[in-house]
Amino acid sequence: MKDARILFMGTPDFAVASLEALLEAGYNVIGVVTQPDRPVGRKQVLTPPPVKEAALRHGLPVLQPEKIKVEEALEEVLALSPDLIVTAAYGQILPKRLLDAPKHGCINVHASLLPKYRGGAPIHKSIVEGEKESGVTIMYMVEALDAGDMLSKVVVPIEERDTVGLLHDKLAAAGSALLLETIPQLLAGSIEAQPQNHDEATFAPNIKRTDERIDWTRTAEQIYNQVRGLNPWPVAFTSYQGKVWKLWWVEKLVGQAAENEPGTIVAREEDGLIVACGDGAVKITELQPEGKKRMSALDFLRGAGANIEIGTKVGE
Repeated sequence: MKDARILFMGTPDFAVASLEALLEAGYNVIGVVTQPDRPVGRKQVLTPPPVKEAALRHGLPVLQPEKIKVEEALEEVLALSPDLIVTAAYGQILPKRLLDAPKHGCINVHASLLPKYRGGAPIHKSIVEGEKESGVTIMYMVEALDAGDMLSKVVVPIEERDTVGLLHDKLAAAGSALLLETIPQLLAGSIEAQPQNHDEATFAPNIKRTDERIDWTRTAEQIYNQVRGLNPWPVAFTSYQGKVWKLWWVEKLVGQAAENEPGTIVAREEDGLIVACGDGAVKITELQPEGKKRMSALDFLRGAGANIEIGTKVGE
């Protein structure tokens, strides 16, 4: 059963756990398809995706087509003659010709409890929306976005202080474990796929810049969830006197300062700035002022933020 020719397709860190699990379990991974190297950081250094780095460590052949649907790229992938394709956060929808090629089909490791949060940012979205649980679904791939029949699921609780980074790591581990439980049943033909209820589908598109900006008229709970749901990437932000502040952490102060206009700095404490919002306030405890490093509010208020005045506003 482990002789089945498995082609792995994935790109970011989330997918690495599944690839490593397949290799450690002794499956016959014949190659990896991932996205092209991209410029990263201020200096735009051409950087390979994490899955490529993992594949090269294991001596696996790597294909990096810009678009998988292009005939030349498709032929190159099909020439590998996979019996099963496993994808995890690959980043492109596969064409029908590729989906139909492996005798055991194409399956995807998706970081949500489908049909909820189809799309590219399900981990971020689940925290931003204040969910109490997330999970991983393994399903057959179809030409529509994350809409295939489901093979297996695992639920992962979202803790009150989970960031997207912490939940990402929990889901990556849970997904790789679920994959190892699912593949033997799939290859043996002993698992029955369940169709999704498409009427219940919700979507989690990739994060846009507008999703990162804090709207101070929202509740303390919503702002808290937004900040932790974008930590450590891409990071929520606000502005102060024309300069951007990235907000790495805030604390909820529900009911406090409710009479103040949202965005007003209502108090300075040793460990943070208290800012009014829709139903109370939040305390900014960790931030990154424009042009500076990430720092505690304590250090900020002792240094660059020493002259910030009560009654001034953020977000303008």
